[in-house]
Amino acid sequence: MAVAPLLRAAVVLCLAMSVILLVEVVSMAVCSLAVKLLRRRPEKRYKWEPIKGDLESGNLAYPMVLVQIPMYNEKEDLVELECKFWASKGMNIYYEVRGNRKGYKAGALKEGMEHSYVQQCDFVAIFDSDFQPESDFLMRAIPFLVYNPKIALVQARWDFVNSTECLMTRIQKMTLDYHFKVEQEAGSSTFAFFGFNGTAGVWRKSAIDEAGGWKDRTTVEDMDLAVRASLKGWKFVYVGDIKVRSELPSSFKAYRHQQHRWTCGAANLFRKVAIETVTTKEVSLWKKFHVLYSFFFVRKIVAHIVTFVLYSVVIPASVLVPEVSIPTWGVVYIPTTITVLNAIRNPRSIHLMPFWILFENVMSMHRMKATMVGLFEAGSVNEWVVTEKLGDTLKGKPETQILEKPPIRLRDRITFSEIGFAVFLFFCACYDLALGENYYYVYIYLQALAFLVVGFGYVGTFIPNS
Repeated sequence: MAVAPLLRAAVVLCLAMSVILLVEVVSMAVCSLAVKLLRRRPEKRYKWEPIKGDLESGNLAYPMVLVQIPMYNEKEDLVELECKFWASKGMNIYYEVRGNRKGYKAGALKEGMEHSYVQQCDFVAIFDSDFQPESDFLMRAIPFLVYNPKIALVQARWDFVNSTECLMTRIQKMTLDYHFKVEQEAGSSTFAFFGFNGTAGVWRKSAIDEAGGWKDRTTVEDMDLAVRASLKGWKFVYVGDIKVRSELPSSFKAYRHQQHRWTCGAANLFRKVAIETVTTKEVSLWKKFHVLYSFFFVRKIVAHIVTFVLYSVVIPASVLVPEVSIPTWGVVYIPTTITVLNAIRNPRSIHLMPFWILFENVMSMHRMKATMVGLFEAGSVNEWVVTEKLGDTLKGKPETQILEKPPIRLRDRITFSEIGFAVFLFFCACYDLALGENYYYVYIYLQALAFLVVGFGYVGTFIPNS
């Protein structure tokens, strides 16, 4: 059969990528667990002490910090009124409007750094509009920058006000908790490098300037700046004890657009910084290897490809081609190990692991597509759709509209790519049940059902006309 050699080659390639991913996941898990067990908090790795100042005498040692809150789809009149309110109370606050949307968030941040008052500031704190930092945020974050001149960035952890809104937001919380507890912690404690999350962080202004400022060449301007600053020798620190509340996208459409932007942008950035990373002489060979191999190649490319191709294409297709077999360690042991390592850092959500696996496999289809778009700079490589969140939507609607539940037409919820893939999986599962020699059909039926549920729009909340 002509298909067999191709499928056999796909199996070998996917198994190789699975091993690569497993090694990366295990190494990150070991690093993050070591930090937790040995209590190697950032305050122990770096100098940290409260900034002293005498309030009564007015002798304050506090540095000047610029707090930026970029706005996108918020009501302009409400934002302006809020700024005027705080300005009337003596707060040093400015409401700036630019004449175009060039560069999206990167363009806004770049223009925001060009105002004269910015030159008075040593540090820049950035928050998206839905983030709610505690009043002591700067008092806890700034000392890392003040007492450690080589640190360029302090990144706080995200917390979520609507994580229990629906199953999809619960799954998002699991994924993001793993990202912060494992990926960010491991990067911070080993190479003092990780991707800036775009919000809930404080930058040293001189590091931004030395790295070349904000650039709009990709849709991940935050990661772009972090990579360029790291290649200049700057260090980053992740402080998991500082949590900033925010809102998760609760509609599947909004979440899908967000994931496309993040995934596509990261793959595209990999393409753009690879040569620059290899040729720079300002960081060690190990740092270059970590950035290109671990951070980009494994986590931003391999992870998305193998998740979709192996678990949603190769395994189901193998039941149709008896000549091709997949070893048990590739089908069972590796994914089980990766899942267990995730569960260890999310013990309170362990009961949601089956749903997390199935949903992540569905999302892997969109992430792989975005990865390919980014790598090959296809048409939607610079597509920027603001992530719509339920709180933002409700702010712009009258109370009567919020209380009324509008009718939702099924055709508005359907996504045909998921439904089409569900049909393929159902066919493979039925074939395996009737004629196969293994028990893959149990998993394939469940995965087909997950694609079907997502395809008919029964995941997350639904925002009409969004």
